Amino acid sequence: MDRIILHSDCNSFYASVECLHRPEIRDKPVAVGGDVEQRHGIILAKNELAKRYNIKTGEALWQARQKCPDLVIVPPRFELYQRFSKLCHEIYLDYTDQVEPFGLDECWLDVTVAGADGVKIAHEIRERIKYELGITVSIGVSYNKIFAKLGSDYKKPDAVTEISRDNYKDIAWPLPAGDLLYVGSATRRKLESYCKRTIGDLANTPENTLKGWFGKWGSVLYAFSNGYNLSPVSRYTDQQIVKSIGNSTTTPRDLVDNEDVKIILYVLADSVARRLREHGCKGRTISISVRDNQLISFTRQHTLSSYTNITAETAQAGMELFVQHYHWQCPIRSLGISISDLVSDAAPLQMDLFGAGQEQLRRERLDTTVDGLKKRFGTNAVRPAVLLQDPELSGCDPKHDHTIHPVGFFRGAL
Repeated sequence: MDRIILHSDCNSFYASVECLHRPEIRDKPVAVGGDVEQRHGIILAKNELAKRYNIKTGEALWQARQKCPDLVIVPPRFELYQRFSKLCHEIYLDYTDQVEPFGLDECWLDVTVAGADGVKIAHEIRERIKYELGITVSIGVSYNKIFAKLGSDYKKPDAVTEISRDNYKDIAWPLPAGDLLYVGSATRRKLESYCKRTIGDLANTPENTLKGWFGKWGSVLYAFSNGYNLSPVSRYTDQQIVKSIGNSTTTPRDLVDNEDVKIILYVLADSVARRLREHGCKGRTISISVRDNQLISFTRQHTLSSYTNITAETAQAGMELFVQHYHWQCPIRSLGISISDLVSDAAPLQMDLFGAGQEQLRRERLDTTVDGLKKRFGTNAVRPAVLLQDPELSGCDPKHDHTIHPVGFFRGAL
């Protein structure tokens, strides 16, 4: 029996929640945006009326205002969005314990039961969320997670779309290849260079050809486009385990060289390593995310030889990744760093004959001591010399802002 997988996506989530709580702006074009003064002035979400003006997520607020002078821009309230996200999850859990969040506003559900009607369940969930919470969702129904997500994107807002074994070639294959999960802008451009523009083009390309272009990801793309994905929907209780810790920030000014990047990465690495130590864990896989001032983004990751929660080691690993992969085509607007593959910091530490293990313990104790001083006197109470070079860049405190919330799939892998 085929699985019955739903993917529920809250429509214009941040903006919908804001309009619900602010009746006076419900009939106006509304966007949720960042702080212009702190250069977080980009569109995070927009309502349906704002979408009619072709306002896009990620564009600058001033660009959005040029398209729509009457645009109402409100600051984000993430605690409020998290509360609504949890309320949605509670409704999903009435139908199954296999509920896998994908960010705050999206979830997969496995409702497979003999004789179950996935479309009927999806409509019931859609109606409940609308009348119990006051926001809308679009839900995709399919036999795998990838096509279920395509279905939730296919028709918006407040809709249900089924992509089945009988109709997936008619619905999914004509869609742009960029609509497929894991196909980022770089992958899409590369596919277009080979005249592969739709999901159907991708599905009908031999797997070995795709592997020649993309390595192991070629097999993933081939499987996804043909509906061969068999990955399970995780149980909701399993999602409560922290799988990664990370931070990102939009910088006060564009970064123009490696020294600028070094300052920001150290600030971010300090906040990430402090969180690791607070949670009593260490990590081994370092990931960085980079967005330039043309809003082109990429991520890269590297696995260290040993686990760490040391600030300097985290910053150094992030900087090595950056130098290896970024060649300064454009100045940089935002940076992020995260650590995954986590273990308890009580795990045994492998010593060596040259004292590296002892040195690591010494650095951990030093960082823990500095944590105590920062907790008592503030983040800037103790600072390394590298952060004194440019107070404008090093003045942010991402320990308390810009947290990257872990998600089920590694976004931007391609």
